[in-house]
Amino acid sequence: MRDEIISALSVITEEERAILAGTGGIDKSRYAAAGDMVVDAKRLLERGRLIQIRPHTRFAYFPKHRHNYIELIYMCKGETTHVIDGNRIELKEGEILILNRNAVQEIERAGKDDIAVNFIILPQFFDKVFDILGEENSQFRSFLIECLLSGKAGRESYLYYKVSDAAPVQNLIENMLLSMIGEDHISRYMIQVTMGLLFLNLMNYTDRLFVGGNDPDKELAISILKYIDEHYKDGSLAGLASELSYDLAFLSKRIKALCGENFRDLVKNKRLSRAEFLLRTTDMPVADIAETVGYENKSFFYRAFKEGYGKSPAEYRRKEKK
Repeated sequence: MRDEIISALSVITEEERAILAGTGGIDKSRYAAAGDMVVDAKRLLERGRLIQIRPHTRFAYFPKHRHNYIELIYMCKGETTHVIDGNRIELKEGEILILNRNAVQEIERAGKDDIAVNFIILPQFFDKVFDILGEENSQFRSFLIECLLSGKAGRESYLYYKVSDAAPVQNLIENMLLSMIGEDHISRYMIQVTMGLLFLNLMNYTDRLFVGGNDPDKELAISILKYIDEHYKDGSLAGLASELSYDLAFLSKRIKALCGENFRDLVKNKRLSRAEFLLRTTDMPVADIAETVGYENKSFFYRAFKEGYGKSPAEYRRKEKK
């Protein structure tokens, strides 16, 4: 790991200074609502971002919690101890731990030289990743599908990769960290591609993979997400129910239970993700992009995009194309 990465991630944060000053441990209000054990992406991600990194907080025990996002933990230096659904994992330098949203995690106190970085990832980020992985059936691809589901107990909750000596994996992680630490405004697409290549490489290391949990509803979830991926422009819940031969009301409830969101919100997220890609990579007029992704009402598209990304489509394009 390059010295500049270790140096950037080793800086004592404001939170860590407070802990060292004797505040008594992790300030839960930084991560979740009062009384909640679910760490909220909205408290950690800048508005409009799909992925962000933050150094793991040292010097204190992190109590049991879950996440409403997907988390990838990479150990840059030293080691950290994680207990996930009762399974104890000693994460050592160069190793990777990927957590599903249903995983119940607690983390033992890390020392000054135990440098880990957390990738906070929203489900929409994986659109490009799935394009890179293709249709190949693998443990890893199945796990990513499950990462898009809600936090229902019993699913595969984590993947643990002992890949410290896998040079391609280490190089891709290093490239991502350099790009994200530098806050390069043109790197968003490259980060998605690099993450896809990282996951593609991890598929070659099944002999170093340890998995936790299982999933009885995987096939239905895959069918739901595949339908949305192919029909986000003009698909409907009724169309999906007909294709799968399910009762409409029953399927609506299953979608919410499996994916954590209703059909309409899943479609909206997919449309906005596609619109974001077109704004960043083409010169199509905004009105044409709105129509292409399935919005007949342009004003509704503008409002939805600004709500999701914190900027109007035109403002977003200007910023990303600098």
